Amino acid sequence: MPSIRFNGLLSPNRALQPCGMSRLLSAAALAALLVTTQTLAAPPPPPYAKSASIPAPDDRWDFTSWDAAHHLLLIAHGKDVLVIDPAQPGLVRSIGAIQGGHGVEAVPGGDTLVVSSGKDNTLRILDIATGAELASIPVAEDPDALVLSADHRLVYVMAAKGGAISVVDLAGRKEVSRIALKPGLEVPVLVSKNLIAVNNEDESEIELANLATGKAAGRISLPGCEGPTGLALDPASGLALSSCANGKAALVDLRKLRLVSLVNIGTGPDTVIWDGAHKRFLVPCGKDGTLSVVRLVGRNAVVVASSPTEASARTAAMDPASGRVYLPSARFAAPVAPSKRGIMEPGSFHVLVLSPVG
Repeated sequence: MPSIRFNGLLSPNRALQPCGMSRLLSAAALAALLVTTQTLAAPPPPPYAKSASIPAPDDRWDFTSWDAAHHLLLIAHGKDVLVIDPAQPGLVRSIGAIQGGHGVEAVPGGDTLVVSSGKDNTLRILDIATGAELASIPVAEDPDALVLSADHRLVYVMAAKGGAISVVDLAGRKEVSRIALKPGLEVPVLVSKNLIAVNNEDESEIELANLATGKAAGRISLPGCEGPTGLALDPASGLALSSCANGKAALVDLRKLRLVSLVNIGTGPDTVIWDGAHKRFLVPCGKDGTLSVVRLVGRNAVVVASSPTEASARTAAMDPASGRVYLPSARFAAPVAPSKRGIMEPGSFHVLVLSPVG
């Protein structure tokens, strides 16, 4: 085709193009531009989507955890522990006979789990496979969340009313010491071999305990964070995220022992999960029915998404291999007073499964 110079460039001879085709090409280009603009302006899809619901027996519940060795979900579930294999969602086992289950964790390197029994002030050791109770160990008053030592030989149990950490020797199956802190203890993280940080819901601060000396090691005030409960740590950076009852989350530097910043999340959280593969925290917010996704950017926290869950889904566990998040949930009748809990609708307890989008 003959060509001519146009603005210094070699271009096809426009005189040879039908004028109608030129208008069609211009319209197509404009349409493509509009589609591209709309695509860029559209909000990104949520990072998680509901993929399953696993029915289970009704009861109150608290914390849940993922047993990576056995690929099982563990839920502290009122009078027992629920053991769920997501690969066989129809198979839900209830093991143990506890009184007000709170924290539950599998003990790596074996076939046992530990669960705190809040109403009778004990820590129970259960066989995961058979459900048999192997030990019932007296601990400080109102045991709640717990964490294992770095070598998995000890369990540190947070006593909410007792204001102490019970140190339990798993081999000896007995409490060997107590670290006195303050009442109101909630979720702990193991910062290092000899340091624990634990939320204090009543004082709106983080308490520190020196495991080598068995004594309190200071506190980190969390102004603007009311009633902190959930807590998770990025061990590489030393940054932790504490979930607050007033729609905030507090980013805390546990190396410099200071509050870094506050970010906005949903309301009603009780857990924070660290997703190390994506350098982000996941915060299930039970009142709003959302999962807040908080990404670490340098030494700052940025809320990057909020995925819908269900009302009451305030605790969760994540399978790091698949990225799936498991959230216990149920439907409740409206409470008679704002300070009271509603009554669970019969047959409504289940585990909501969220899968990563894409």
